[in-house]
Amino acid sequence: MFFELEMIRAVAKMLRDRLAAAREVPDAGYSTEAVVVTALLVALAIAAVSIIAAKVLAKANSISTGG
Repeated sequence: MFFELEMIRAVAKMLRDRLAAAREVPDAGYSTEAVVVTALLVALAIAAVSIIAAKVLAKANSISTGG
Protein backbone atom coordinates (compact mmCIF):
# COMPACT_ATOMS: atom_id res chain seq x y z
CA MET A 1 0.00 0.00 0.00
CA PHE A 2 1.10 3.57 -0.58
CA PHE A 3 2.68 5.40 2.33
CA GLU A 4 0.71 8.57 1.59
CA LEU A 5 -2.63 6.77 1.82
CA GLU A 6 -1.68 5.26 5.16
CA MET A 7 -0.75 8.71 6.46
CA ILE A 8 -4.05 10.19 5.26
CA ARG A 9 -5.98 7.37 6.92
CA ALA A 10 -4.07 7.83 10.17
CA VAL A 11 -4.71 11.58 10.20
CA ALA A 12 -8.39 11.07 9.36
CA LYS A 13 -8.74 8.57 12.24
CA MET A 14 -7.02 10.95 14.63
CA LEU A 15 -9.37 13.78 13.61
CA ARG A 16 -12.43 11.55 13.98
CA ASP A 17 -11.27 10.51 17.46
CA ARG A 18 -10.66 14.11 18.51
CA LEU A 19 -14.05 15.19 17.19
CA ALA A 20 -15.76 12.36 19.08
CA ALA A 21 -13.94 13.36 22.28
CA ALA A 22 -14.94 17.00 21.81
CA ARG A 23 -18.59 16.03 21.36
CA GLU A 24 -18.61 14.15 24.66
CA VAL A 25 -18.14 17.36 26.66
CA PRO A 26 -20.88 19.85 25.70
CA ASP A 27 -19.28 22.86 27.43
CA ALA A 28 -15.79 22.31 26.04
CA GLY A 29 -15.71 25.28 23.67
CA TYR A 30 -16.91 28.81 23.26
CA SER A 31 -20.31 29.34 21.76
CA THR A 32 -20.67 31.34 18.59
CA GLU A 33 -22.47 34.02 20.56
CA ALA A 34 -19.55 34.46 22.96
CA VAL A 35 -17.11 34.74 20.06
CA VAL A 36 -19.27 37.35 18.29
CA VAL A 37 -19.72 39.42 21.47
CA THR A 38 -15.98 39.31 22.14
CA ALA A 39 -15.22 40.39 18.56
CA LEU A 40 -17.67 43.30 18.86
CA LEU A 41 -16.10 44.42 22.14
CA VAL A 42 -12.66 44.31 20.56
CA ALA A 43 -13.90 46.36 17.60
CA LEU A 44 -15.42 48.95 19.95
CA ALA A 45 -12.19 49.16 21.93
CA ILE A 46 -10.16 49.70 18.77
CA ALA A 47 -12.58 52.40 17.64
CA ALA A 48 -12.40 54.16 21.03
CA VAL A 49 -8.59 54.10 21.04
CA SER A 50 -8.41 55.46 17.50
CA ILE A 51 -10.84 58.30 18.31
CA ILE A 52 -8.91 59.24 21.44
CA ALA A 53 -5.59 59.08 19.59
CA ALA A 54 -6.93 61.30 16.80
CA LYS A 55 -8.18 63.89 19.31
CA VAL A 56 -4.89 63.86 21.24
CA LEU A 57 -2.87 64.28 18.04
CA ALA A 58 -5.14 67.10 16.86
CA LYS A 59 -4.74 68.91 20.17
CA ALA A 60 -0.99 68.34 20.20
CA ASN A 61 -0.69 69.74 16.66
CA SER A 62 -2.73 72.82 17.59
CA ILE A 63 -0.40 73.80 20.43
CA SER A 64 1.73 76.75 19.46
CA THR A 65 5.40 76.53 20.34
CA GLY A 66 5.98 80.24 19.75
CA GLY A 67 8.05 79.67 16.66
